[in-house]
Amino acid sequence: MQLDKIVQYHKALSDATRIRMLALLAEGELNGQVLAEKLALTPATITFHAAKLREAALIYERREKNTIYFSLNPYFLKRGAEGVLGLVFHKRGDADMMEQDEYTRLRDSVIRNFFDAEGRLKSIPSQMKKKLIVLEHLVSRLENGRKYGESEINAFIKLVHDDFATIRREFIMHQFMFRENETYELNPRELWTKWEELK
Repeated sequence: MQLDKIVQYHKALSDATRIRMLALLAEGELNGQVLAEKLALTPATITFHAAKLREAALIYERREKNTIYFSLNPYFLKRGAEGVLGLVFHKRGDADMMEQDEYTRLRDSVIRNFFDAEGRLKSIPSQMKKKLIVLEHLVSRLENGRKYGESEINAFIKLVHDDFATIRREFIMHQFMFRENETYELNPRELWTKWEELK
């Protein structure tokens, strides 16, 4: 399934119209009507291509009354490109062994501080790096390749924290999980937001 997710990412980029849409959105948020005018396309065509880009997590979408606005997800655009390189070349990363030891100590410290003896999450960290460590720790308990219903994910999160909706949303936002038709599945690890790369 890891390869499938990488292929889906590249399929989303395999259309010239979608590439042009991403280039326009790189300059800032635009609504569907403006995109249609700039690309000389119908709004329906923009809606079709936007759905493909959204499914691959390459754009964000927000609704304001009857208008839908689109914006670029630059982080995932970059992570997707790096993901295929990681799969092809089996890159472990640029960090040397000393840095790996430091990462391990930091991760272990965060887990000790934010989880109680029963394994329940005391609070969701506000600092991004610590939050990503906590989220990674949680999703690592899920099975690769298994499809979970939303109720299953909610039940899984409730075992460790009451605010299942926030944590479920964070799983998606930071690319730990992929959601389609109320079904959730782990993304390839190469696509997860990397806390090690944050300052």
